[in-house]
Amino acid sequence: MANAKVLEAKAKVVEEIKTTTNNASTIVLFDYRGLTDNESKELRRALRETDSDYKVFKNTLMKRAFNELDIHVDESLEGPSALAYGSDAIAPIKVLSDFAKNHPALVMKVGVVDGEVSDSNALAELAKIPSRDGLLTMLAGAMIAIPKDLSICLDLYAKQKEEN
Repeated sequence: MANAKVLEAKAKVVEEIKTTTNNASTIVLFDYRGLTDNESKELRRALRETDSDYKVFKNTLMKRAFNELDIHVDESLEGPSALAYGSDAIAPIKVLSDFAKNHPALVMKVGVVDGEVSDSNALAELAKIPSRDGLLTMLAGAMIAIPKDLSICLDLYAKQKEEN
């Protein structure tokens, strides 16, 4: 039988994983084998710029926490896994995807985005979505286009009336 202190420490880690998962809008499990220490620091720095981070937990403890949260990703917890999380739904996915382009050792396994389990293909599709700033810029451009087009039409109409 395991020592009571060890069991208590493991229970704390499981609670930490559950809390992290519940507080995050997105979590992504990824394989980090082959990343150097400097590359890991570079990844962590890139994630922190988007108010995200990652942490490495034991797979057995992650399985226990995810099962308690009714998140079924057991098949993805084979081999070393790290857990990236963030409050923005897309930011951690984009950072990991961009990082993986230059560092093929990083492989995204599975993610949970707003409570929905997403496989690596779905994560790749989500990574293509523009950033929040990019989407806001597109929205502003679309909103400006309507009054601009209306003012052009009114100006042309006024010029046509002046000619008559």
